[in-house]
Amino acid sequence: MSKTKIDLNCENVGTGKTTEMLSKMSKQELLDKCRELGITQCKSKTKEELIKLINDRDKKNENGGGGAFGTATENIIILNNDCMTEIAKMNNNSIDCVITDPPYFIDKLDNKWSSTEINGDVKNSHIKHLPKGMKFDKSQVKNLYDYYLELSKLLMQKMKPGGYFLSFSSPRLYHAIAMSCEIAGFEIRDMINWTYTQSMPKGMSVSHIIEKMDLSNEEKTSLIEQYRDYKTPQIRSCFEPICVAMKPLGKLTFIQNELIYKTGLLDFSQKVGIDSDRVPANIITTEEYSECYDKNFMISKPSREEKGENNTHITVKPVALMEHLIKLFSKSGALIVDPFLGSGTTAVACKNTGRKCVGIELNKEYYDICVSRINK
Repeated sequence: MSKTKIDLNCENVGTGKTTEMLSKMSKQELLDKCRELGITQCKSKTKEELIKLINDRDKKNENGGGGAFGTATENIIILNNDCMTEIAKMNNNSIDCVITDPPYFIDKLDNKWSSTEINGDVKNSHIKHLPKGMKFDKSQVKNLYDYYLELSKLLMQKMKPGGYFLSFSSPRLYHAIAMSCEIAGFEIRDMINWTYTQSMPKGMSVSHIIEKMDLSNEEKTSLIEQYRDYKTPQIRSCFEPICVAMKPLGKLTFIQNELIYKTGLLDFSQKVGIDSDRVPANIITTEEYSECYDKNFMISKPSREEKGENNTHITVKPVALMEHLIKLFSKSGALIVDPFLGSGTTAVACKNTGRKCVGIELNKEYYDICVSRINK
């Protein structure tokens, strides 16, 4: 991965001017960038000439850029690199809000997972056809906690007081994410449940295990019938918890913090419900399934087309959901950071709602999808 340094200072984020970013690099850094892009015979060039060569090559790229340098469109910067590396470059107290769906470190879904790899690996668990992410391993929770604690400590430095850190999770991993945020210094202010009905049962029958037991056929048949309605302890999951953490205000009141940093207060002009007449709650739905829920918790239903063509990411969030969270927890013009951008939904939502965004995605496959979606 390239070590090219990028200026991600808050005041420079979102200018959309690649030339401005390149001009802040040293000549050696520009030469390194040229080498990454396959530009040769440039050692004798001036800085201005190197910048022109990089810009010309960048224009030829179908997706608008690549590598750790990334791409910038209007107020959106997308980077193909490790999030720890890129966030460390940002100014302290510069980020208004962080919204992300982190890797869960379960059954190969760690911080380097790829849909191509896990979908092509049918032996990624102790049972050949066990769906991805279902294998239970207590050490995976510890790995998630350790990793997220380090990220949370870094974000504590970079976020403004009163800035919100929203993390999607799964029900059995929420405690690891919430505790890592809290130990790092954040205040856990709430938990939002994104509720849905379109999910698959995950509990598994034990009949295939009984079949392999050293028993007579009669005993096996009897046991299978006895445990016909019993399955492994994985109840069908119909919600994703979102950890709502906030960087403490210190000695400031909420209004004092608001006047200085423009963070901390929630925008209750954002309405929910099928008639858009209810104040936000800690339950959110994005599909119609009951009059009571639709009336109180429904936000705009996502379109079928919003994922974009050739989007292979397996956990794409609805754009309407991300827009709702962004508008509730930040203001127009705020800087939103997504350390695990995935297929780019947070960046699309920021573009739609007038926010600046720095999205970071390590996986090149997903990075390319992000660039394609944001340039539509």
